[in-house]
Amino acid sequence: MKEITVEELQTLKNPVIIDIRAPIEFKDGAIPEAINIPLFTDKEREEIGTIYKREGQAAAKWRAMEFVSPKIPSLLHQIKTAMGNGNELIVHCWRGGMRSKAVVTFLEFAGIYAMRLTGGYKAYRQYILQQIPAMIPEKAIVLHGLTGVGKTEVLKKLKASGYPTLDLEEMAAHRGSIFGTIGLGEGNNQKTFDSLLYKGLEEIQGSTYFVMEAESKRIGKAAQPHELMDKKMKGINIYIHTPLEQRVKQLVNEYVLPYLNEPWYHEQISIGIEKILRRIKDIEMKKLLVQSLENKDYQEMIGILLEHYYDPRYDHATLEYDGKFIDVFADDFDDASIKVMTEINKLMVEKKVAFEGQI
Repeated sequence: MKEITVEELQTLKNPVIIDIRAPIEFKDGAIPEAINIPLFTDKEREEIGTIYKREGQAAAKWRAMEFVSPKIPSLLHQIKTAMGNGNELIVHCWRGGMRSKAVVTFLEFAGIYAMRLTGGYKAYRQYILQQIPAMIPEKAIVLHGLTGVGKTEVLKKLKASGYPTLDLEEMAAHRGSIFGTIGLGEGNNQKTFDSLLYKGLEEIQGSTYFVMEAESKRIGKAAQPHELMDKKMKGINIYIHTPLEQRVKQLVNEYVLPYLNEPWYHEQISIGIEKILRRIKDIEMKKLLVQSLENKDYQEMIGILLEHYYDPRYDHATLEYDGKFIDVFADDFDDASIKVMTEINKLMVEKKVAFEGQI
């Protein structure tokens, strides 16, 4: 039986990775782009575990065989379909144990060549956590700006134009605010975030710098590694300014219009506003927020939140950063993207001249 280590897996181009763990395990954390074709359902896995504890390994193995036997043709067919054009096929479970061994054996009997990932998902997670700190490029260019200036949109445009970026909000499936999961589900946990961060760092390997937003250490359910936070705090800071009316428009387009007709929308917004109200001492502002919420005047509500809640807090947060700030004044995020690219290009030229001057 051919095995492959996590290190060797990194050298393969577009492998087909089959994760045969139960859905609940896969949801808790998985290798990016792995396909979940579970050997057992969540309920079956739980039953086998109970039998193992009460009756021992032999009884648990027998029950597992009873579950798996009828599934083998369907299981192999799903894996064969997933293989597509015949890229390297990798099978793994939690620790590279009996489940992956069994499936690779079934595949061999069916004439399908597959490799088993040594150590399974557990080894993969240990590996990426060891690798991430050393993969972070030397210098961070950090995008700042009041809520609604479109920092995420600028970051996406930079990436599309070939600049090395890390979109941490996308990795966390959270926008980094009280309303951060609106339309995004429940957000990614730490394991998923770490896997996506590793993948993102792989994509920018070789670059001496990267661009990121000025995120807090915790983004939803996930936290940035301290090495990344350290690069952020010592980075080059670009502060984006756009008019208030444009910021309100941007947030309405992002947080309101796509979800306005969803049955859950008003309730989720109400929960977020309740959290904010607990932090506000200004009685008049509380009344205005409650009134705009009751009237479902979300545009008015966003304007109040920006001026009286988010803006004062954001300006205070910038005092924590070591480096100077480069101001970019723009009409909207499209304009900001062009101007940020110009500033980055200037920085790269300055760095090159400084380096050449040392030779």
